[in-house]
Amino acid sequence: MGTPQTPHHETTAGRHNGGMPTTLAASSAPAGHAAAVRYLVGEWFAQHRRELPWREPGCSPWGVLVSEIMLQQTPVVRVLPRWLEWMDRWPDPAALAEAPTADVLRAWGRLGYPRRALRLQECARALVAEHEGAVPADEESLLALPGIGTYTAAAVLSFAFHRRATVLDTNVRRVLARVFDGMALPPPHLSRVERDRADALVPADPEDAAVWAAASMELGALVCTARSPQCQDCPVVRLCAWNRAGLPPDEHSHLRRRQAWHGTDRQTRGAVMALLRSEGTFSHGQLIARIEAPAGQVDRCLLGLCSDGLAVRVEAEGTRYYRLPE
Repeated sequence: MGTPQTPHHETTAGRHNGGMPTTLAASSAPAGHAAAVRYLVGEWFAQHRRELPWREPGCSPWGVLVSEIMLQQTPVVRVLPRWLEWMDRWPDPAALAEAPTADVLRAWGRLGYPRRALRLQECARALVAEHEGAVPADEESLLALPGIGTYTAAAVLSFAFHRRATVLDTNVRRVLARVFDGMALPPPHLSRVERDRADALVPADPEDAAVWAAASMELGALVCTARSPQCQDCPVVRLCAWNRAGLPPDEHSHLRRRQAWHGTDRQTRGAVMALLRSEGTFSHGQLIARIEAPAGQVDRCLLGLCSDGLAVRVEAEGTRYYRLPE
């Protein structure tokens, strides 16, 4: 489960991060449209939830936090092996705080958006310096940490500490937009009205709230997907306003930015980082020769990577070299 971008029941065993219950309490049985949706989605989750290590009872709050950062804009299938390697190597904030930054960036591999790795290490150092190496269990402290925004703070509170929180990621927004608003996709930008509605749907009981958060994310990730929704497998298809309306197209499509990849600075930055991760130090000329992009674009990306703290420029005998930060 994640963000912009993330996924994320037998009755009492398989709990999510830190030991989350896998079904809603009996008191959550249908008593209206919203309650019926919660109940049916929870029952579906009990049968179809993925078994993921950050959902296991023994997973620490740190493991939950790491998973949430990695799952931002990155699918579970890519995150899972990296998360396992990461937790084996740096099982707590203190271990990551002391690691060489170059090792952290290499371990991040091809998860994308490598600034997340830097922010995660900064977060680990802040946890050591300000919280005795432990992940705090209150929203204010979580939001004060580097790289932690509203979504991640809510997810950690819910999944690691079983506190009631409104965990609202892209998957959940899409499920709610379809079921309650009859829209193919939610608006590009989250509104106050949308957030208030999502908050009103969260069960009062913290354990039930954690199940609802994970279950609605899972439904969005596996069934109510953006491009190929599997309505025939949806537990709330008969309650879904979008389905009843005949699956109308996205009314906000003209407002959405289409993210290209080929030929972009993102692609070139990724190529530079892949070389620096795998082979160490390169001269400016070597990078220009090996990366299939105009020299001006490579220079622009090198400048940006150095500014972001993802690369370091060094001079030796009149030649520019680039490497990962130490």
